[in-house]
Amino acid sequence: MLSTVRDRLKRISPAQTLMLYYAGAIFIGTLLLATPLAAQGEPLSFLDALFTATSAQCVTGLIVVDTGTRLSLFGQSVVLVLIQVGGLGIMTFSIYLFIYLHLGVSLRGRWLIQETLLHTPVSSWRELIRGVVFMALIIEAAGALLLSFVFVPEMGWLAGGWCALFHSVSAFCNAGFSLFSDSLVGYRANPLINATVMTLIILGGIGFLVIREVLEFSLGRRKKNARMSLHSKMVLITSAFLILYGTIFIGLLEANGALAGMSLSEGFWTSLFQSVTARTAGFNTIDLNTFNVATLFLLIFLMFIGASPGSAGGGVKTTSLALFFCVLYNRLKGTPHNNLFRRTIPGEAVTKALALVMLAIILIGAALFALLIVQSPTISLEDPRGFLRVSFEAVSAFATVGLSLGTTDQLTEPGKVIVILLMFVGRVGLLTVAFAIAGRTRRYPPRYSKENVMIG
Repeated sequence: MLSTVRDRLKRISPAQTLMLYYAGAIFIGTLLLATPLAAQGEPLSFLDALFTATSAQCVTGLIVVDTGTRLSLFGQSVVLVLIQVGGLGIMTFSIYLFIYLHLGVSLRGRWLIQETLLHTPVSSWRELIRGVVFMALIIEAAGALLLSFVFVPEMGWLAGGWCALFHSVSAFCNAGFSLFSDSLVGYRANPLINATVMTLIILGGIGFLVIREVLEFSLGRRKKNARMSLHSKMVLITSAFLILYGTIFIGLLEANGALAGMSLSEGFWTSLFQSVTARTAGFNTIDLNTFNVATLFLLIFLMFIGASPGSAGGGVKTTSLALFFCVLYNRLKGTPHNNLFRRTIPGEAVTKALALVMLAIILIGAALFALLIVQSPTISLEDPRGFLRVSFEAVSAFATVGLSLGTTDQLTEPGKVIVILLMFVGRVGLLTVAFAIAGRTRRYPPRYSKENVMIG
């Protein structure tokens, strides 16, 4: 019996292994959150505990119970651990433990790290994993220290220190969980809170390898061979463009709306913060229901794009958007190749990005259709934004953002299950799920004669 189980485990593909790791962590978190120790008052129902554990593990931030008032210190600690494990990636922790115990890294583990963190091979796996873990802990500790300058004077050493640590980890892991019922609305005009949280979100959203490469490049600029990789250039330029683009348009669209009456500095911080946080972080410093339809559609676009590969965030990733612009630019110039920054990007990468975006659109469309069916009794016929609210919720769940227009509180039990599945697929990765379902690929796939079709 035991040998049979071992044989079956050996036949599990790396993609299926990754899904099992995430599912296992969610299951353990659900059991812990469902205990009386995790709640203040009545224990959470199994479905609410499952929803909260999935949202934390998938670093989403959508909540059906208030984290600060409904969960006890033990429950908040469980959420924080799930956020940390989900943000860094379970396989990062698992491989780090293998390395620490000198057990070595299997080929499956190497594949999982490659898919989760890397765009190019590395020479030292031990250095990589140790660097990721230590860098994350250092950044989170620095963020907690800066946030404590605001929270500790207000709440005291214990409560303020815990609040600072919780929000620092949540921000760096792009989770969006907050101990405040209104997220960070009360600190909208506080420059230290805004700057610290946004910096943590950006660092957690560009990817661990990009951070390391930027540091190495900065320290080795005088070396003749110092060169930043194409991946890092694409991530940094696209991220900066999306942040600037979002800030400008939110400011322009809401100048006479949600931002009216604010000072220039407060309006700037609010616009910039929402542009940053919409890229899978989930915090907010203003009630999103005060935004007009055009602004909410802009936020949906930013959520759909999301963060960068190998980061704590979700979405279809910034590199996918950059690849589409690259293909469009080269085709308009009449170039058959995908050239960017004096480099040619393989067609396989473009195909993978196209497949990812198409799968994301199909999945969100199917989930939105299902949500509209199960949520139809809760959608008011007089609410002109009913469809927009549900669409916003679906994209937010898939992109593991956590922003909501109030739909999360109104989810029916089938609606919660749909959102749970969206968060899980969005965090594990669409292509990973597709490979896990499809199973092993054929070593020598058939190839037939070519025949053209009409396009357009």
